[in-house]
Amino acid sequence: MATFNFLIAVGSLALVLGNQSDLKHCIFSSLHIVIQSIVNSIVRNEQKELNIAPVHHLDRAFKTATFGMGCFWGAESLYGGTRGVLRTTVGYAGGTKDQPTYRNLGDHTEVLEIDYDPTVISYQQLLHIFWNNHEYGLTTVIKRQYMSLILYHDDEQKQIAELSKAKEGKRRTPEVITTEIAPKRNFYPAEDYHQKYRLQGHRDLSETLNLNSKLLRTSYVATKLNGYLVGVGGVEQFKTEVDTMGLTPSQKEYCYHYIEKNEGQGLYC
Repeated sequence: MATFNFLIAVGSLALVLGNQSDLKHCIFSSLHIVIQSIVNSIVRNEQKELNIAPVHHLDRAFKTATFGMGCFWGAESLYGGTRGVLRTTVGYAGGTKDQPTYRNLGDHTEVLEIDYDPTVISYQQLLHIFWNNHEYGLTTVIKRQYMSLILYHDDEQKQIAELSKAKEGKRRTPEVITTEIAPKRNFYPAEDYHQKYRLQGHRDLSETLNLNSKLLRTSYVATKLNGYLVGVGGVEQFKTEVDTMGLTPSQKEYCYHYIEKNEGQGLYC
């Protein structure tokens, strides 16, 4: 715990030194490497002594929803910190181009794929979050990359989405909702650097979660922390879920610090 608090202090120091001389930057970089090694060692020892491992998979029945609502970094954090959401993956969908990439997207849209526990949160509740948390584009026509999009997985989702859009449209009159509703025919996961973008900003914590390319897309604990660390859900909700994540005491203390710091802050790019 003390080591993670020290790391937080050093992280703050980085902001001070960031605009200083190259020599100071070099000194800080070297210091950070040493601290990272110490932190990793302490967490590894905790994991071994307490028989704790990051929880990457929960064996629960789930359904999947797919939404486009602007920049997918913010959307992934928003849903990741929502109770009942088990996994999130950002990617590209809705278009015709084969194997799109961020730099060669074609006619696809940035979307978020959400695996959720329907006994905890419903599709209607996911849609409520969708309608009320667009970065832009809900009532404004913008380029297809960031458009508002619902890709339904079955007839039930289609019906719910269409009814929900009609209701939301009446509520927002005279504005006109631009959201498209279409069947989900494809989904291409985005590059690794886009997955769990906010969590990856916490390099030392991410290192101790043993994340690889696959787990960046599928990990339960990575999904939850990607939301909680930017303040989604808040401290009290985090307390109800933290013991499902397989975190050590030091990892928990680190997370509490940033959740308290960021609760109520903005999400989007």
